[in-house]
Amino acid sequence: METVKFPLYIKLSAVLISLIAIFVVLYFGNEIVSPVLLALLFAIMLRPVVSFLIRKLHFPHILAVVFAIVLFLIIFLGIFYFISIQISDMASDWGKIKNNFLYHIEHLQQMIRDNFHVSKKEQNEFITKTTKDSMDSGKAIVGTTLTSFADILLNATLVPIYTFLFLYYQNHFVTFLTKIVKSENHKKLREVLSQIKVAVQSYITGLLFEMIAVSVLTTIGLYFIGVEYFILLGIITGILNLVPYIGILFAGVLSIVVSLSGSTDISIVLGVIIVNVIVQFIDNNILVPMFVNSKVQINALVSIIGIIIGNAFGGITGMFLAIPIIAIIKVIFDRIDSLEPWGYLFGDDLPKTYEWHKIKIPRYIYQNTTTALDVTTDVVKPLAEDEGKSTDVTAQIVSPADTGINKDNDPAIEK
Repeated sequence: METVKFPLYIKLSAVLISLIAIFVVLYFGNEIVSPVLLALLFAIMLRPVVSFLIRKLHFPHILAVVFAIVLFLIIFLGIFYFISIQISDMASDWGKIKNNFLYHIEHLQQMIRDNFHVSKKEQNEFITKTTKDSMDSGKAIVGTTLTSFADILLNATLVPIYTFLFLYYQNHFVTFLTKIVKSENHKKLREVLSQIKVAVQSYITGLLFEMIAVSVLTTIGLYFIGVEYFILLGIITGILNLVPYIGILFAGVLSIVVSLSGSTDISIVLGVIIVNVIVQFIDNNILVPMFVNSKVQINALVSIIGIIIGNAFGGITGMFLAIPIIAIIKVIFDRIDSLEPWGYLFGDDLPKTYEWHKIKIPRYIYQNTTTALDVTTDVVKPLAEDEGKSTDVTAQIVSPADTGINKDNDPAIEK
């Protein structure tokens, strides 16, 4: 059977139409797609826990899934409860915070009057007018906030349910993939699924380690410079750092505002900036390469564009989902010959460090050693023990122990 080859302009048109269709679906179906994708990532992250409970502790499959979900919710609610206690302690000092805030406003107005020759009366009139204009949209803002809060509560309910269903029907979904993929491509499908699992698990686990490390380092730094709410700000900084590039900027601004509200010493701003710079240097040069980028390399340009697109489609949730989704797309592209160049485009093969007198220093100059005439391709030869085996993917991805399904009753496992 001959393969039909289309001209380049037809291929390009088909790609553009497909991309437009995907973007339209993501934009208008964001409220449906975002919880599903978030639950899929959590399901991939919790799958080792479910496998451990089944294999080592001999839990039934459904009980192992329920236990993993409950454990995840307990950890999440514990963090939320601890943050709420810290916020309540901060709210009890509202009078002092208000006085310190008015103190800094007074000095700011004094500085504007001395440097820009704008009197305090004119400044107050401008603030009053701005406040009056903003009150007109106050009701709309309140309505939007209540709607957003309702969406958060709905997603908080749906995400655990979706996660449970993904874990419970994991073998069912894998069997579905084997039915839509030709049998000769099952081995490649097995590689893709395995790499997606490793990439997502390593990325999310690395993010958790990074979040804890950034929280601890920021808390210690803010404690030494005398910030009053150092524990709360440290935890919030670690959580916001889950959103790459952008989250740390919001965390820095929030730390400065809260520190100014808790103290009249303006020099504390410099300390907060120094702490954030040092923590980010450690994060970007030690924590991220060690915990986050160890399995899938994605270059910064693609990451930033993906985060911006994710924010346009799904807000904060979209920004969080952007990097793992790009990692999954890159894994798929790397395994398909016709899409492999796009996988390379998403990747990052820049040398990270060079050694100078036994000191590793970040390398910022990149010279590609390959050209169009000097390219070597490594072909992975199948292992001897793999030759002659069945290419059925389900039997090698999901074992019966993972699912609790009777081997005799499952046609996919029976093969």
